[in-house]
Amino acid sequence: MVTRRRVRARMLATTTAVAGLALCGAPGGLASVSKDTFALKGEVYPLAFKIEMKNAANRKLVSAKAGTYRMKVEDPSAIHNFRLKGPGLNRATSVPGKAERIWTVTLKKGTYTFLCDPHPTTMKGTFRVT
Repeated sequence: MVTRRRVRARMLATTTAVAGLALCGAPGGLASVSKDTFALKGEVYPLAFKIEMKNAANRKLVSAKAGTYRMKVEDPSAIHNFRLKGPGLNRATSVPGKAERIWTVTLKKGTYTFLCDPHPTTMKGTFRVT
């Protein structure tokens, strides 16, 4: 007879194994498992003056390893944009446009900044690449 404890243990083992495989493949330690999976995500909020970047675990991006990443950018606002700049990189969405984009970015060692061009003093953030 299978107990709840065994079911939970098997589910945890399976989840851990799948997560381990997903973290092994690509440079920077993250692999794209499917076309809907992204190692990085940049987002601008349409009504709030807020911009952010998250990692694959949907947590605030503080640091990343150098490498090539698949990144989703969500910019549903006509008054904001999303710009990512750092060593060898300067990409942005347009201010009047609303966009959801997929970027492939190569991050090199250094500090990267993401910001909204019309509101750079209030809508900005940074992360380090090692």
